[in-house]
Amino acid sequence: MLHRCRPDDTSDTSCPIRDVLDRIGDQWSLLVLAALEPEVKRFSQLEREIGDISKQMLSKTLRRLEQDGFVAREVHAEVPPRVEYRLTALGCSFLAPLRELIRWAEANHAAILAARRQGAA
Repeated sequence: MLHRCRPDDTSDTSCPIRDVLDRIGDQWSLLVLAALEPEVKRFSQLEREIGDISKQMLSKTLRRLEQDGFVAREVHAEVPPRVEYRLTALGCSFLAPLRELIRWAEANHAAILAARRQGAA
């Protein structure tokens, strides 16, 4: 049985599902987490890999993921400074459900597109 928040839960933080999904369920967070899975990356590497994300949005997404403990940011004292991002233990623990979500999305994408076309007709 899936957990459901009580109807009187008006605060996002009182409902774990709403709180977590609101933060990682945006347009970019899952893509950033998936991109960081294999290795530590610099900002420009993430930007190239994700492709259509703006610098501003990537920066905002990384800050939020860092704030929530999914990503760690390391600044190396070099000229110019080198900044690297990596998954934390919490971020790594999220990879198993993220992989399942990716597999599910890939397996069901054609059916979802067909349903959309049918609904639009």
